[in-house]
Amino acid sequence: MIMTDRDRKALQLLGGALVVVAVIYFWPDGSTAGTPVAGVAGDSPALVEQRLERVRRMMIQVPDKEAALKAAQTDLASREKGLLQADTAPQAQAQLFQILRRVGRSLPQPIDIRANEIGQAKSFGDDYGEVSVSVVFDCGIEQLVNYLADLGAQPELLATSELRVGLAREKDKVLPVQLTVSGLVPRKLIPTKKAVQF
Repeated sequence: MIMTDRDRKALQLLGGALVVVAVIYFWPDGSTAGTPVAGVAGDSPALVEQRLERVRRMMIQVPDKEAALKAAQTDLASREKGLLQADTAPQAQAQLFQILRRVGRSLPQPIDIRANEIGQAKSFGDDYGEVSVSVVFDCGIEQLVNYLADLGAQPELLATSELRVGLAREKDKVLPVQLTVSGLVPRKLIPTKKAVQF
């Protein structure tokens, strides 16, 4: 194999670049120079006692922090009981629709939900997902107020996303209502978006 002038120049540049990288990589940085290491024989007794006192204070705080962590975990577990539990997002949406239908039927003057529209499942923060269902029904204003109050009293984590109320018919004062309700689900039910590669 014959080396041309171009190959020789490329090798020289590569060699020079390797030398520069090696110098940068192995050059001692000043961030650790002169920093005393805990417990070194050259430390003064007063400095060692200060470190020991600081460690003792931190150790005293550990049980309090563990108790606070357990209380927070218990609170989180009780709140997460309100998540809609299902194997897939469509199953969670079906469960949400059943809750809406059940609450409507349990009113003193039952509401008959005529139609529904399933929304797209999406993420809600980093740890949860959100599913939504839109329902359409006719009811009186008192029925609507009672329905919304009963929805708020459910153990599941539900929220009204959208409420549209049409004009009442003059005869029976019935309102056409379109209601969108969202519920929280575990994050694992939300499909992950794949990155598009170009």
